[in-house]
Amino acid sequence: MRQLIKEFVKICSQDLPISTPIYEFGSLQVPGQEGFGDLRPYFLGMEYVGCDLRPGTGVDRILDLHQIDLPSESVGTVLSMDTLEHVEYPRKAMDEIYRILKPNGVAIVSSVMNFLIHDYPCDYWRFTPQGFESLLKKFDTVIVEHAGDPSFPHTVVGVGIKGRVDENRLDCFKSKLALWKERQWPQYG
Repeated sequence: MRQLIKEFVKICSQDLPISTPIYEFGSLQVPGQEGFGDLRPYFLGMEYVGCDLRPGTGVDRILDLHQIDLPSESVGTVLSMDTLEHVEYPRKAMDEIYRILKPNGVAIVSSVMNFLIHDYPCDYWRFTPQGFESLLKKFDTVIVEHAGDPSFPHTVVGVGIKGRVDENRLDCFKSKLALWKERQWPQYG
């Protein structure tokens, strides 16, 4: 988990129409990230399920993003922070996320672009902002942003909403996201 991703999740938790249950995919807090990688404090009092392919700190359920063992339209919000680069078939994973989201459900995703190869357990991809737009195109409302050098950002973030959002609420979110982007983050967050 990177600090700029925690800040992004905080903005999302405050300004997007978050509903429950919340499922975080890629919730395993790898060695050295225990506690720091926990996003639950941004969603206090809400049903929150941490999921990963492996058991460990932060994991409540073992679930595979390629074939999520949950009923269609049963999840309110999905978080997948810096996880899609580790998913062998990211388009299939996004199709599954879309399938399990309730109407008006929210998918919040991030990934590295300009970043070292890192195994958790594998490292397959790097996404451009256009890549995220393509992965999220099935959603009714799509917001994609990046942090870092516009020609080679270190981070790409996205939000897909399975429905429409109040424009005032969306404008507030976009304003905070623009401020997040303008901050001078270290190259690798």
